[in-house]
Amino acid sequence: MYLAEAVPEFSRTRLQRLIRDGEVQLNGGPIKQSLILNGGETIEIQVPPPLDALPAAEDIPLDVLHEDDDLLVVNKPAGMVVHPGAGVPSGTLVNALLHHCGGLSSVGGVSRPGIVHRLDRFTSGCIAVAKTDVAHRGLCEQLADHTMGRTYLAWVIGEVPDREGRIEAPIGRSPRQRTRMTVLPRTGRPAATRWRVVGRAPGLTRLECLLETGRTHQIRVHLAHISHPVAGDPEYGLSPREAKMRIPAGHPLIVQALSRCARQMLHAWRLHLIHPRTGAAMEFQAPLPGDFLALDEALGFQGE
Repeated sequence: MYLAEAVPEFSRTRLQRLIRDGEVQLNGGPIKQSLILNGGETIEIQVPPPLDALPAAEDIPLDVLHEDDDLLVVNKPAGMVVHPGAGVPSGTLVNALLHHCGGLSSVGGVSRPGIVHRLDRFTSGCIAVAKTDVAHRGLCEQLADHTMGRTYLAWVIGEVPDREGRIEAPIGRSPRQRTRMTVLPRTGRPAATRWRVVGRAPGLTRLECLLETGRTHQIRVHLAHISHPVAGDPEYGLSPREAKMRIPAGHPLIVQALSRCARQMLHAWRLHLIHPRTGAAMEFQAPLPGDFLALDEALGFQGE
């Protein structure tokens, strides 16, 4: 690898991560690890600022759905980032967890102690956290073999005609906007989401979505891919004007309700897993947050 020789102070692993995260560019565009250079190219490396070795414990309230010596399950509020990162050094779930229970597993690294899987900043709901390394490895195995079940609720734009379905479309980082993910048929990582309709309103559909894989922004990308983006999604959704055009005429209250959505209407509703030490099957459910309930009420939600 040319970069390993040109920048010997960085390990190959770190360079590969920088390439994957879009921090390495060739002539102003994205670069692939397998690219063969011809000479004369311009390569730029942007190194994110270093984070503190260990996040600080912060006294932030948590809605704990379950806790024992091995793990916690937390109902994360919308707006809370899961772990510290560039631009968000504090106020995260990890900061709150370190204050709440002191020690967490170290498998995920110093900036992500205890974090087994993640939720987007503006997605609410169930998230599992490992206290011990043994629990962390056990939960990660369940993610890998799909024995951990994660079910979400979402209001999406448009009236989905079928009652249930499955989206199988590879996902990768967008070559144009590195902060966004997109469907990449040839180079993306395999991703699959199962869904079924659980409610309807004029111009909107409420879906229950079950993750078969866990790619970044997976549900949001997949639903946008089938032209039914999550309501209120600022990245993958529709503009207020476009969303309004999908609502049948004569339903101004629904248009009004949509305009009040301050985030994507996506909630990690249920989580089921096998306890990594006892082997017991466990299921948790996160109550719907206030903004979700307010939208339900405004839409006159009727379950199916």
